[in-house]
Amino acid sequence: MTEQIPPHMAAVELVGHGGIDMLKYRDDVPTPVPSPNEVLIRVAAAGINNTDINTRVGWYSKRVTEATSTGGSGGFDAASDDDASWSGVPLSLPRIQGADCCGRIVAVGSDVDPSRIGERVIVRTMMRSYSADNEGGSRSFETTVFGSEIDGAFAQYAKVHANEAYAIDCTWTDVELASIPCAYSTAEGMMHRASIGAERVLITGASGGVGSAAVQLAKRRGAYVIALTSEAKAQAVLDIGADETVDRNADLSSALGPEAVDVVVDLVVGKSWPSLLDVLKRGGRYVTAGAIAGPIVEFDVRTLYLKDLTFFGCTFQDDAVFANLVRYIERGEIKPLVAKTFPLRDIAQAQEEFLAKKFVGKLVLVPPA
Repeated sequence: MTEQIPPHMAAVELVGHGGIDMLKYRDDVPTPVPSPNEVLIRVAAAGINNTDINTRVGWYSKRVTEATSTGGSGGFDAASDDDASWSGVPLSLPRIQGADCCGRIVAVGSDVDPSRIGERVIVRTMMRSYSADNEGGSRSFETTVFGSEIDGAFAQYAKVHANEAYAIDCTWTDVELASIPCAYSTAEGMMHRASIGAERVLITGASGGVGSAAVQLAKRRGAYVIALTSEAKAQAVLDIGADETVDRNADLSSALGPEAVDVVVDLVVGKSWPSLLDVLKRGGRYVTAGAIAGPIVEFDVRTLYLKDLTFFGCTFQDDAVFANLVRYIERGEIKPLVAKTFPLRDIAQAQEEFLAKKFVGKLVLVPPA
């Protein structure tokens, strides 16, 4: 039976860059209508990610030089609307954020096979389909982010290009699946780009959404994982697969010794960043997809060339990355790590708890049924 789709829905709109008060919960937002190549998804659950906070507060603006947490609740006075989105261009407001989505397809556009109605899907966060050129191929490194350039999953319904909704068959709950798309694809994108294998890997921010995903995904590839985390969260990080942990405030050279790891997977950056290069072996690789402790570092370029290091910055993801994640889930090769759920209307409380960083894994929002 075809689902009756209401003309309006509940959603959280971001109405400007700044504090949590820029998030407005409404129950009269027009339900999106899919274009010919899109599908409409009834959102079952939506995870919270650092990028949601970064976008809201304008942290991506080059005028901001501090840690995300500094302005996480109230925003940054220095942020400029002109470059406050991850892509460096003004965000179209109001915007429904939410980079993580699990749900079911309830309607399709005219060019989409109607047999897809009813499919349980997760949505690829870093989309290629909206960047296609006139010949039908996607431009290299061009990406459309779900919940940034187009409306996301902090709503009862969301529409996406049919190619970006991946059918999935597993026993996980909707909440568990909603913890995956952004964090795990970011982590797998880093693994893929840096060609991580059976080697010694140091992961910073290992208790967070991306960090905990990176621990699992590096272990899946045969790596010996050293996780940088707080003492309070160390056991939880060991439980998801880390071989050893190091306190995040430790002197890394003393704790590990010089040139102790082949790869650094960094999501934190901040003032202690130079020490990460000290513990990299000659010919080592450094890969990053975040800088929550602060994006500005002191960098001695001699370390880069004298140690023959390779640096990878990761935002864009090859098509294989998300398809791989679906397979890992269906084959039981990774597991979800959900700390807590909140009703969508309690997004303010959820983001406050997210910023407090007292949990391991992911926080997930549940829209009204």
